[in-house]
Amino acid sequence: MIRQPIIVVMGHVDHGKTSLLDRIRSTTIAAKEAGGITQHIGASEVPIDVIEKICGPMLQSMGTKITIPGLLFIDTPGHEAFTNLRKRGGSASDLAILVVDITKGFEPQTIEAVNILKEYKTPFVIAANKIDLVTGWINSKSKSFVSALEKQSTGVKQDLENRIFELIGRVSELGFTSERFDRIKSFQKELAIIPISAKTGEGIAELLMVVTGLSQRFLEMKLNIEVKGPGKGNILEKKEVKGLGTTIDVILYDGTLRINDTIAFATQDSVATAKIKAMLKPKPLQEIRESASKFFYVDEVHAASGIKISGNGLDDAMPGSPVLQVTNQDYESKIRAELGDVFKTEKNGVILKADSIGSLEAISKLIESEKFKVSRKSIGNVTKRDVVDAFSQISSDPIYAVVLAFNVQADKEAQEASFDSGIKIISSDIIYKLIDDYKLFADEKRREGAKRTESRIVFPGKIEVVPNSVFRVSHPAIFGVDVVAGRIKVGYIMINNVGEIVGKIKGIQNEKNPLESAKTGDRIAISMDEPAFGRQVREGQVLYTRIPDEDERMLKNELQHLLNDSEKELLLKISEIKKNSR
Repeated sequence: MIRQPIIVVMGHVDHGKTSLLDRIRSTTIAAKEAGGITQHIGASEVPIDVIEKICGPMLQSMGTKITIPGLLFIDTPGHEAFTNLRKRGGSASDLAILVVDITKGFEPQTIEAVNILKEYKTPFVIAANKIDLVTGWINSKSKSFVSALEKQSTGVKQDLENRIFELIGRVSELGFTSERFDRIKSFQKELAIIPISAKTGEGIAELLMVVTGLSQRFLEMKLNIEVKGPGKGNILEKKEVKGLGTTIDVILYDGTLRINDTIAFATQDSVATAKIKAMLKPKPLQEIRESASKFFYVDEVHAASGIKISGNGLDDAMPGSPVLQVTNQDYESKIRAELGDVFKTEKNGVILKADSIGSLEAISKLIESEKFKVSRKSIGNVTKRDVVDAFSQISSDPIYAVVLAFNVQADKEAQEASFDSGIKIISSDIIYKLIDDYKLFADEKRREGAKRTESRIVFPGKIEVVPNSVFRVSHPAIFGVDVVAGRIKVGYIMINNVGEIVGKIKGIQNEKNPLESAKTGDRIAISMDEPAFGRQVREGQVLYTRIPDEDERMLKNELQHLLNDSEKELLLKISEIKKNSR
C-alpha cells in the first residue's frame, strides 16, 4: 500500500507557517462534498479527493495520475516538529515546505531551516508567502497563483519578479538551484518556488499540486509500506491529559498499531516498553486541549497518521524517541540504532538540556559546526546537578562552564546554584538564538581569559639606563630608563645581556606619578631593591625582561597575536640570551 507523505512546514518566525496550515485546513474544509479533513494528533490529513477538487485539472495537465491517498501535514510548525520526526539516517518527514515572507526574504531561522533540511537530506519546496503585501496587489479571489497573476498590473508583476529573483539568488548562495515552479525544466535539479498568500489563498492550488506531484514522482518507493506490518513512528510530544494520565503523541510512518500492542521507546538512560491501553484521535475540527472529551477512541491505526497513546509506563518516554511495536526481543538494539550517536559527548564541553531528542540532535550538530563541544546532554528541565557539572568545566576551559537550555525551564535549586556559583544558564526557545547567545558568551570568556593571561604573563621588554639620572644608589636603587622596545611592568625581573638577574622592578614613576607599566618610547624612573647603582647597574646599560619558559612558549605559539613585529624580534633575542646563559 502507498501511504500519504508526511510534510513538515518550516521557516522563520512570523513568515506565515501557522497561517499556511490554517489556510490549507480552511481550504479543504470548504470542499464540502469531499468531507473536509481528518484531524490527527499534531497533523492534518488532506484527502486525495480534496486535492483533486482544488488542483486536479493542473495535475492532469502535467500528466500526473494521482495514486497517493492524500497529504499529511504536520500541524506543529517549526524545527522541533521536524527534528522529532527522525529515523535512522535522516528524517521520517518525506517533504518539507519552507515558508519565506517574500517581503523580507531569508532571515536567520530560514537559513537554519535550510541547513537542517540539508543535514537530513530532506527534499523541500519554497512557499514564497505574502504576495498580497506586494504594493498594488489585487486579490483575485482565486486559489490559483497563475490566475491571480494575470489580473495584476505590469508594475506589480515586475515587483514580484524582482523579489523572486532575490530569493533565487539567496537560495543559490546556500548551494541550491531554484526557479519559479512554472518555469522549472527539471524538478530533480531545481528547487521549486511557489508564490502564495496564506491570507487570501492565492497560490494554494499550485502549492498542493507541486507537493502532490513531487511526492508521487520521486517518493513513491519511500511511500510503499506494509500496512499490516509492525508499527514504526516517532514521539512528537508527551503530555498529561486529565482522565488519561501520561500520554504520548505519535506520528506513525510505517505499519499498524492496535490496542494491547506493546511498544518500545527510549528513556533518558535506557529503552523501555509499555502496553497500549488506549489510542485516541481528536474529534474533527476540535482544538486539542487537556481533556479526554475532545477525543474519540480507535482500536487500530495505519500509517501515515498521528495518534495519542495512553498506557502505563510512559512517564519516562522522551519526545523525539523512535516508537517500535515489540514483535521480538531485538527491540532494544533497534531503538539504540535509531538513536545513533545523539547522546555522544566529549570529556570537556557545555552542558546541553533540551525538550526532545530531535532538538538535542539538531543543536548538537550546530554546536559541532561552530567547533564547540558538549560534555553532557539530556532531556528535561535544568537541575542543580547540571549547574554543578558546568562548574566543573571551569578548570578545563571557562567557555564550557555554562548550561544551554532549549525550550526547558530551570528548577528552583538550579537557579539558586546558578546564582551562588556564577554559572550562567543560557535559555531560548529558538535554536539559532541559543547558539548565537552562547557564541557571545564564549567570546566574552575568551576576552576575559586573554586579559587575565595578559596581566600575569611576562612580555618581552628592553630598557636602557639614562645617563646622569640616578636618584638613589641602593635600597632601593632608583634611576631613569628609556623603554627601547616592548613593555615592562611592576614585578618584572630584569636581566643583563649575559642573562644574569639584576633585580625585580619594585615601582615605576613618571614625574612622581606611580605607574603599573610602561611601553616603547616611555622615559620613566624605576626602583629595584637588589642592585646597587654603579655596580650591578650602570649608565647606558641595557636590561631585558626575564621571561619564564612557559610564558615564552605561549608567546611563540597561541599568544603570538599579542606581540608586534619588534616584540617578536625581542622575544627571540631574550630567548638567545637565556640559552647562552645556561
